[in-house]
Parts: sequence; structure tokens; C-alpha cells
Amino acid sequence: MQTTNAAEAIFGGGCFWCTEAVFSELKGVTKVESGYSGGTTVNPSYNDIGRGKTGHAEVVKITYNENEISFKQLLEVFFLTHDPTTLNRQGADVGTQYRSVVFYTKTEQKKIAESIINDLNANKVYNSPIVTELTELSNYYSAEKYHQDYFDRNKNQPYCKFVIQPKMEKFRKVFKNSLKK
Repeated sequence: MQTTNAAEAIFGGGCFWCTEAVFSELKGVTKVESGYSGGTTVNPSYNDIGRGKTGHAEVVKITYNENEISFKQLLEVFFLTHDPTTLNRQGADVGTQYRSVVFYTKTEQKKIAESIINDLNANKVYNSPIVTELTELSNYYSAEKYHQDYFDRNKNQPYCKFVIQPKMEKFRKVFKNSLKK
């Protein structure tokens, strides 16, 4: 349900199945949709993206209530639930489609992201500098239906059991006070 305080954020942090699972559990988040952004192909498919030739990243479009959670809080979760220091890869997922990226829709979103990145780098939270792209949103395409809510529907699939489930367990411990009941 959309409210007058509804806003959107679009993040790429590796496999969208992982990212979608994380953000779906946050208080104030009303919808999370897996999709593709940042490339040149119109209406790309998962197969197009997988070849790494379209320029798109796997992303999630997060719809949230600004009265319950802020863009800054979403970014804090984003930066702590993937490795923003590896270029074009997250774990075993390699390619530009798995890059760390914030697609901003307003100048204010870009400023907040820049501030967080500067703070994380200045405080040496990571052993390497953050390589997350900050890119103005130029396009967004919803991923195929079978990608939506993938983790919830496929918990026994090997990738979900061995990659997403451990990430979710860590996320739930760190952000336990920010989770939906």
C-alpha cells in the first residue's frame, strides 16, 4: 500500500535474491522488487544480464515509508550487508551485473550516500576503499516474476541455503531492532 510518505530507493549489492531478502524484513519497507538498472538494453532479460554485456546491474527497488525508516537507514543496512569494496563481484558472483551501486533519484539521496561512504572510508570500517558507484537513475526494469520473493519461495535451493541463509542470520542479529515483527 502506498502512502503519501512513500519513497523509493534502488540499490545493487550483488545477487538481487540476497538483497531483496534483507530489505523485505525491515520495518517501514512496504515493497521490495528485484530488477535491472543502469544499462543500455531496453527490457533486458535475466539471460541478457547474465552475459554481462548490457551494462545493467541486478538491483532491488525498495518502496518505504519515510515516517518509519529513512534513506540513510536503508543505506546503513545496504553497506553492512554486502562488500562495497570489491569491484564487480560479491562472493562467487562475478561480473558488472553484481557491482555495488546506488541509483539515486534525487540530489539529496546522492549527498547522503556520499556522506556515508566518506564516513566509512575515514573510519576505516573496511580494509579497502569503498568502490560503490553513485549513479543517477536512468532506467529500471522489473525482473522476471520467478525472481520476485525468490528466497522466501526457494529456501531449500542450494544457493539459498548456503549463501542467502547465512547472510540473513547475520543481518537479523545485527538489525534485530529494525525488523518487522
